[in-house]
Amino acid sequence: MVKYTMTSKELKAWRERNGYSQKELAGILGVTNVCLSRWENEERKIPNFLHLALECLEKKGGELKNQGTTKTKKERRK
Repeated sequence: MVKYTMTSKELKAWRERNGYSQKELAGILGVTNVCLSRWENEERKIPNFLHLALECLEKKGGELKNQGTTKTKKERRK
C-alpha cells in the first residue's frame, strides 16, 4: 500500500494554480478557511486523502468552483 501525504507547499501551489481562494476551496471541501490556512502554514496535519479530493476537483473543472463560497453573517441577513 502506497501512502501519500500532500505537503503544505504542494497544497498552496495546487490551490493557486487552479485559481481558488482559501475561502472557496475550504467551502468546497467542507472545512473552514481557518482550517485550510492551518494546513498551508503547517499548523495542522493535512489529511491523507486530500490529494484525492483535489484530483477529483481538477476533473470537475470550474463546475464546483463557485459552489464552495460561503456567505458572511451580514450577507445571509439580506
